[in-house]
Amino acid sequence: MRLVFAGTPDFAVPSLRACLASGAEVVAVYTQPDRPAGRGRQLTPSPVKQAASAAGLAVEQPETLRDAQARARLRAYAPDLIVVVAYGLILPKSVLALPRLGCWNVHASLLPRWRGAAPIQRAILAGDAETGVDLMQMEAGLDTGPVLLERRTPIAPQDTGGTLHDRLAALGAEVLGDGLARVVRGEALAATPQPEQGVTYAHKLDKAEARLDWNESAAALARKVRAFDPWPVAEAELHGERLRLWAAEPIAQAVDAAPGAIVATHRDAIDVATGDGLLRIRELQREGGRRIGVRDWLNARRDLAIR
Repeated sequence: MRLVFAGTPDFAVPSLRACLASGAEVVAVYTQPDRPAGRGRQLTPSPVKQAASAAGLAVEQPETLRDAQARARLRAYAPDLIVVVAYGLILPKSVLALPRLGCWNVHASLLPRWRGAAPIQRAILAGDAETGVDLMQMEAGLDTGPVLLERRTPIAPQDTGGTLHDRLAALGAEVLGDGLARVVRGEALAATPQPEQGVTYAHKLDKAEARLDWNESAAALARKVRAFDPWPVAEAELHGERLRLWAAEPIAQAVDAAPGAIVATHRDAIDVATGDGLLRIRELQREGGRRIGVRDWLNARRDLAIR
């Protein structure tokens, strides 16, 4: 089976490796063009391009697949299947119809919940107890295609956007590898249409969302701290200082203080009043500084006595 893989970020790399281990022939890898990155803004290849180059695979980086020349080049690879994992470009209908087995997508949610760009973070923000990965047969709509296979995982109270990302990337590779192995053996995968009920959209993250409003509940603020780790990282004004918050937990305790006020300081944590309950902060980051424990911050803020 001739396979074209299309993906860009770290999340897609385990799935590329699953394709290589499946017995299918990966004839080309499509990924986004090199982008400026880092303080020097040097052109940097995507994680998928780096993995593909290390494996000796042909790499294509078109700006769009709507161009006739780009589509002709893809057609020349004569793929039986195209696997798409966080590619970042829209596949036009002509591309979706090109392979005899169509196009598969590895999506990091339990569809139809959290269609769209940021399903991992949206699941944490919403307080979902469970998420997972769906292997989907692609069609023209946004993540609307029928589901071929699925893997589920609980969302733990300590899960962050980063830890859940890594776990779902591994599950995505697992479910994709399972699907490819079955097709290589000659099996047909049953396509289950998505239910019409329960559709939600995971809109792209905006840095403005990371600014915490102390009038929200402690539970909602703690979910934001977890969801926005490692990006864009929750930010808050605290005792006259702008800080990034890396680790916090909600405390269900009534308090007679204005939201945003520090009501207690401990050796390794500070308790901040919110619209409902306390947010206990354990790790933070000062402007221009590194991620530190609250104890180090309190040592630098002699005006905040432990109480």
